[in-house]
Amino acid sequence: MAGRPKGQLPYLSGMALAWHNCFSAQRLGAERTTVDPRTAYERDYDRLIFSAPFRRLQGKTQVFPLPERVFVHNRLTHSLEVVSVGRSLGTEVGGRLAELPELAGHPEAQEFYRHQLRSVFSAACLAHDIGNPAFGHAGEEAISRYFLEREGDTDFSGQFTEAQWRDLTRFEGNANAFRLLTRHFPGRLPGGFQLTYTTLASILKYPCESTAQEKKAGKHRSKYGYFQSDTRAFEQLLEELPLERESAKPRAHFRHPFVYLVEAADDICYTVMDYEDGHRLGILGFEELKGDFLELLEAAGTVDMHSVQLHLERLRADEEEAVAYLRAKVIGALVTACVAVFMRERASILQGRYGQNLLDGVPPLQPVLRKIAQKSYQRIYKHESVVKIELAGFEIMSGLIKDLVEAVSLPAEKRQKRHKKVLGLMPRPYLVEGPLYERIMGVLDYVSGMTDPYALELYRNLRGISIPGVH
Repeated sequence: MAGRPKGQLPYLSGMALAWHNCFSAQRLGAERTTVDPRTAYERDYDRLIFSAPFRRLQGKTQVFPLPERVFVHNRLTHSLEVVSVGRSLGTEVGGRLAELPELAGHPEAQEFYRHQLRSVFSAACLAHDIGNPAFGHAGEEAISRYFLEREGDTDFSGQFTEAQWRDLTRFEGNANAFRLLTRHFPGRLPGGFQLTYTTLASILKYPCESTAQEKKAGKHRSKYGYFQSDTRAFEQLLEELPLERESAKPRAHFRHPFVYLVEAADDICYTVMDYEDGHRLGILGFEELKGDFLELLEAAGTVDMHSVQLHLERLRADEEEAVAYLRAKVIGALVTACVAVFMRERASILQGRYGQNLLDGVPPLQPVLRKIAQKSYQRIYKHESVVKIELAGFEIMSGLIKDLVEAVSLPAEKRQKRHKKVLGLMPRPYLVEGPLYERIMGVLDYVSGMTDPYALELYRNLRGISIPGVH
């Protein structure tokens, strides 16, 4: 057990993950764990929250463009709310796991679940959206579309392996998060953020490569979790926490059990908070939101509805406060429901084979959750302001990718002055030497890290729409 901090058990090669060995405080890229009054997972959280990529989430749209007078969520506030829910889930589930009979002889594991699991989820939830590019899904689509449209250019597309080309034509924010957290950038320490393997495993919703992506194969393969250039980091994670392998070629594994709770925290927050933002912006009326949230609480079956109605009566003069109260009650009820599903399905969850979101495992909730999802899609996600920002974001990201990839794809001796000037705008860590795939991944690192306002301003500058210093 040398090199492993007190309270962590070594993974024994050839054994399946069990509740007593599915966590590790060892860090990617670090040879040993240093002494610190904080737990390893608290240090993960601190590294993330003080990082520039996390701060940049403040400038990335969650759903709505950021209005001047009404506060709605951005990626940063969403992530912090997911942390809060994830911490609650970790506390509730951790307490129950610590009492499992099979852990009676593992006091180190019991201590982890009682006191440290909540910190794992706090860190993982903080990082879950860190790989999303500017303009969210519109940004992902713009990156993918650029390469898809060049598929017929065999002089270009022929320079990539099948898996590399799939990375580019199906650009994935989840894989980009793993890359950002683990990438060894020039001049920096190996292992990226050097997070614990437990935290990294907890955000790996899709533990497969891009060529294994296949929705029919199951939820864990509906997207992919790492790029080809980050294969070694993925392999190092498997050496420490070897997720059960489903397929060797293409490579696909089943999930780590903690993923389900990080995913549940995210699901709860966007289901509830996007609906609340719809009310803030006047898309949903108060009575409509109240009715749907009360229906959700009734379906959960764990809330004293008489007490809820009395409380709402006391708040009848303040709609905003009433919405905040209902939101808190709904989140609490959904957390309770997810904990119950996790514990009930823990055998298949431990194997990573549970094929649903935790919320999907509560049949009484499904009719009202579907109603909320349909309203959100039709009236919130298709709202004029959302559609406009998505269309604008697609054009902005498409233009930036075109300019930068064109420049980086040319050999140095064939680059014209404009190509050199465009590349001169990129910070040095993103100017990668080597095969074209690696050079392009450097461009994507740069572009995907941009905030919405920065991407917009750079696009305007490159198109001559605005000139720095000229008003």
